[in-house]
Amino acid sequence: IIKRQRQELKLLIAELKDRDEELNDMVAVHERHIQAWEDDRQKILTLAERCSLLTSELNERNAIIKSLNKKLKLLESQHNDSKITLENTQQKFKELTQKISDSSVHCQALEEKNQSLHCSILELSAKTGQLQAREQELLTMLQLKDKALIETTDQITEVTSKFKTLEGALRAAKLEEFSRNREQEDLKLTLNNVVFQVNKMKDVLYEKMKESSKHQEEINHLKQENGCLRSELILAVEEAQRKDQLYQFAKSKQVRIEKELSSLRQVCVKQQRDLRLLHVNLDSSPDYRQ
Repeated sequence: IIKRQRQELKLLIAELKDRDEELNDMVAVHERHIQAWEDDRQKILTLAERCSLLTSELNERNAIIKSLNKKLKLLESQHNDSKITLENTQQKFKELTQKISDSSVHCQALEEKNQSLHCSILELSAKTGQLQAREQELLTMLQLKDKALIETTDQITEVTSKFKTLEGALRAAKLEEFSRNREQEDLKLTLNNVVFQVNKMKDVLYEKMKESSKHQEEINHLKQENGCLRSELILAVEEAQRKDQLYQFAKSKQVRIEKELSSLRQVCVKQQRDLRLLHVNLDSSPDYRQ
């Protein structure tokens, strides 16, 4: 009996093991069903969250589209203002070009006048050099005459001491000395006249140099003014180029904004189409909705 009972217990234990395995399989299948249900629930929650995100994103895109439309209007107004500013800059550029050409003509005339004055100064300098050479020559002649006069006086003294009897020779020497003194006085007068002419030429040369310096200052002032006008013209040209570049940038930005708007419109249309399909699916599927 004990053996039979043990055999029955073994059979019951084996049956219990089989039932346990079946229960484990059923539990595993049930857990898989629960996991699938949880996955479906998570998908539904994800879809709902995505719908809310898409709705908020659609609202944001609509706000962005409105702001972009405002920016587009503002860019159009700025474009018109830049056109007006560019026309004004071109007109100012023409005026500055005319002013620079007039200044160049005036500078050319002053340079020609300065060149003629420089030539006159060179001529006066050459004449002054000649007069100074003549003065030096006269001074040399006077020195030679003085030296000859001293030598003659010494000779006269020697002749007087030695030959007192030769009064005729003494008178002739005195007459020669008188003539030499007279010639010396004439040379001194000539020298004074030459010195006066030299001083007069120096004054004329000083006046010419002063006038030339004034013209040179005026030329330098005109050159500085011409340089300022050129720099102002360069700045105006650079400003016009910058405005042109800004206009090109605004134009390219407007093209990019239009492309982005078109892509946003397409995305919005696609999203609205997907939302309609999703609503239709939700309305037509009550089990899925539950």
